[in-house]
Amino acid sequence: MKVFALVGARPNFIKIAALERAFRSKSAVDFNIIHTGQHSAPEMYDRFFEQLSIPRPHYEIALHSKIPHRMIAQITHEFGDLLFSEKPDALILVGDVNSTLGGALAALKTGVPVAHVEAGLRCADPNLPEEANRVLTDRVSRWLFTTETSANTHLLAEGIDKSRIHFVGNVMIDALLHYLPLSRLLDVPKQLGLSDRSYILCTIHRNFNITREAVLRKIVTLMKDVSRYAPIVFPVHPNTAFWLQKFDLLRDLEQLETCILLPPQAYLEFVNLLENAALVVTDSGGVQEESTFLNIPCITFRPSTERPVTLTNGLNRLIYHETVEEMVEIVGAHLKKTSNTARTGGAPELWDGKAAERVVEILTQEL
Repeated sequence: MKVFALVGARPNFIKIAALERAFRSKSAVDFNIIHTGQHSAPEMYDRFFEQLSIPRPHYEIALHSKIPHRMIAQITHEFGDLLFSEKPDALILVGDVNSTLGGALAALKTGVPVAHVEAGLRCADPNLPEEANRVLTDRVSRWLFTTETSANTHLLAEGIDKSRIHFVGNVMIDALLHYLPLSRLLDVPKQLGLSDRSYILCTIHRNFNITREAVLRKIVTLMKDVSRYAPIVFPVHPNTAFWLQKFDLLRDLEQLETCILLPPQAYLEFVNLLENAALVVTDSGGVQEESTFLNIPCITFRPSTERPVTLTNGLNRLIYHETVEEMVEIVGAHLKKTSNTARTGGAPELWDGKAAERVVEILTQEL
């Protein structure tokens, strides 16, 4: 039995690491990873494969362009040829990046059945590229593996047959639980001259936040204003760095004594920073989930989230349309929450480190 798994970006690598580990117990399964090259810089790719002990890809696509429609077209073309020639029994897709959609279209046109891990998440904003990627991938998938019950509700409302939906939990949390002991050996805050629970961790990379000058300027102003509460640690995504420079905003952060700018962090280093933060400010879906599981207060700079369980069961709070002054007050109040704050709804259901095992069992039995 041959199973392909397509990856392209940082969160894909983390989720596939958990699935690959679960497949190791299935000697009858030939599990192969294909990398689209969406994230190909060493700090966004090589270091992750090394730390997570992910096997080198069976095949790698050398993308000619990072422009979304060209990227998706090349992945559909080149990966489609690979599917046509090798005819795997199933294709696993994770998440909602452009590589995910390219893989879904290639599988649809070559007749390879798709398993979408992290299916059914919706933020009710059709203008977001990730939302379109999620919806379209779900429509062509035979197996839809969900992380929270809201995703099941969305899929049923969209007319997906119940037999195709499987609530299995969160493979991102599988990886977090597995690698947490290793990350705790690093003590990254100490290396930065910081004590635990003394700083704000910031990650911003969504295109709708970084490519519009007014929005990115608002984020930088917010960071400058909240830095009076606590130092800010800011691993800067390459795309974010580009737009900060383009809008002449990077200098503002570089001159801010209470802001520590870092290059993109490898997985273990980032988890160590996250677990020891007083608060995280982010626009990342995965960081919302990780902070929820670790019970770290989180401010999400987005008008909506496709992961509502982080609001009901975690310490997550959305901000977006408020004024900077209002946002500063919200951040200050949220900083008073701690990892000892009681969860309002308990730990999310099935976030127990066994989601990948459930996915593998269902797939191997049905195949």
